[in-house]
Amino acid sequence: MSTRFLLPATLLVSLGAAVALAQATGTIEGVALDAATGKGIDRARCTIGRTIASTSADGRFSVNVAAGTHTVACEANGYARASRKVTVIGGGTVKVELKLRAAPAADPAPEPVAATEVRVKEDKKVRTRKAEVASGAIAIGAPPPAPRAARPMPTKAKMIIAGGSIARPDLADRDQAAGAELDREAYDKITDNPFKSALQDPLSTFSIDVDTAAYANVRRFLNQGALPPKDAVRIEELLNYFTYDYPDAKGEHPFSVSTEISIAPWNKAHRLVHIGIQGRKVDVSALPPANLVFLLDVSGSMNNPDKLPLLKQALSLLVNNLRPQDRVAIVVYAGAAGLVLPSTSGKDRGTILGALESLSAGGSTAGGAGIKLAYQVARDNFIKGGNNRIILATDGDFNVGASSDSELERMIEQERKSGVFLTILGFGQGNYQDAKMEKLSNAGNGNAAYIDSILEAQKVLVTEMGGTLLTIAKDVKLQIEFNPAKVKGYRLIGYENRMLAAQDFNDDKKDAGELGAGTSVTALYEIIPAGAAEALPGVDELKYQKTEISDAAKASPELMTVKLRYKQPDGDTSTLIEAPLVDAGVELDKTTDDFRFSTAVAELGLLLRDSPYKGDASFDALIARAKAAMGEDKAGYRFDFVGLAKKAQLLHQAQNPRQPLKMAQ
Repeated sequence: MSTRFLLPATLLVSLGAAVALAQATGTIEGVALDAATGKGIDRARCTIGRTIASTSADGRFSVNVAAGTHTVACEANGYARASRKVTVIGGGTVKVELKLRAAPAADPAPEPVAATEVRVKEDKKVRTRKAEVASGAIAIGAPPPAPRAARPMPTKAKMIIAGGSIARPDLADRDQAAGAELDREAYDKITDNPFKSALQDPLSTFSIDVDTAAYANVRRFLNQGALPPKDAVRIEELLNYFTYDYPDAKGEHPFSVSTEISIAPWNKAHRLVHIGIQGRKVDVSALPPANLVFLLDVSGSMNNPDKLPLLKQALSLLVNNLRPQDRVAIVVYAGAAGLVLPSTSGKDRGTILGALESLSAGGSTAGGAGIKLAYQVARDNFIKGGNNRIILATDGDFNVGASSDSELERMIEQERKSGVFLTILGFGQGNYQDAKMEKLSNAGNGNAAYIDSILEAQKVLVTEMGGTLLTIAKDVKLQIEFNPAKVKGYRLIGYENRMLAAQDFNDDKKDAGELGAGTSVTALYEIIPAGAAEALPGVDELKYQKTEISDAAKASPELMTVKLRYKQPDGDTSTLIEAPLVDAGVELDKTTDDFRFSTAVAELGLLLRDSPYKGDASFDALIARAKAAMGEDKAGYRFDFVGLAKKAQLLHQAQNPRQPLKMAQ
């Protein structure tokens, strides 16, 4: 006897809707292949309409789309773009194979028409002026006649121009306007922090740093088969790229403070202190309303696939996660600064995405004028109690108007008083101005990230959006007081350009770093234990006074005390937190995964910098330690780190062929 089950009418309706939806959509399963080798291309960028997918290591991707005809296009660094049209039937799957050919070593891209016209006219003026000087018609050294207003820069979107005419590009600007890649990346020199005497100099003070740009930039070099410049390796930014399993904040303070200590892996006679700060985690849906201004560089130097096209894809990811209460305005700059999109509600995503898509590159770079206009737009739409922020996306190549680092820094320091924060996203290579962007983000109470792929854009602007966009504490400073009865010498690893004077710690007028929601900050100190025979560099013995260890220090079990000061995002007075640390003699293999993984990241940084303090650091050791300390690694960032470390090992061996190579498995 058969039994029949009667489904409720509501369930039948739901099932019918589900079937209809399945029939209205289908799947595109694709693969991007190297046309020469037939191998899959890792991290190729594939677009289907406004949907963006990044390929896996074997070149594959899969997306769900509406039934109908679609154009599938894939591109990758070093390859020419390839595309195909496919028709998707509701409920069906279409497989598509795209073969990308290696891009030829092309001549510089043609200059945008408007920029070419400016060049021709200006060159004609120069030749005419030289002829007039030669004939005596005008005096040598006389100022040139005032230029007529030039055309607005060639963006497809309608703009409101602010700041007058396009200035005449100099020769470097012309090359950039033509899309030429210039090998003139700029990095500030970094000198590793030295060991200091805990007896003579017991205080170490620094500002936190939540930037991660250096890690993504180092990854870019290694993935392209080159070791990065030493000064591109800021170890604190390598450490802070990763998430750690620190306890969430509880109680009155917006973050927690954790400490751990064990052996320094690259010098077994030393100890290593791990300090972790965890910002309070916030549900993204509960974030306060955002008043965002996208300040976008559309100058000629951005006319490359890894610059403006990637920039538009990256910000599209953020736009797709906006809420109706969030607002976005778009300011662009090239020869002049312009408002492409007035402040627009997040519910009008199509309008915002359309304005982004309409942008094209051309002209010189009036960065100073763009920053002024962006702050003005942010102030005009200020949301009290909201997240008011400028997101500056650029290669950092400012060269028209306010362009010196000091001039731009002073401008941004003045503007930050309005309560508007600054995030800087770096793009591209060849003329990437790392040093300038780091300084500007510091001056603007902000953070800096480097976007080398759509996956990194997803990490910064979607996965970690709370930390990127919502500041929970500002002017965060740390001061460590070492007990000379336990510590002979100490060295802070990284943070070289974040060091502060001891008196700056209590000075609430002194600017320091900002901490975002859910963001963690990690710092490592290498310790020479008291009583060690190791000599410390230092000054001569004092003649008129003696510095001695107090009885209280001798009696204390504490190795050091961690002191931390911070302000509320809209506050002017700091709050103090203190946490002592006692060395319990924990062995390295008994420490947490976070401790051991952070030591591997720092050790890679020491090797890439060829630091004088690298001791017995080795690729084999750090790779093995990182592999054993991956923890959950939900996003796979730690796994990717191991692969990068192996690439660095091979590249290092290629440059040092006489050194024996022992590959980690």
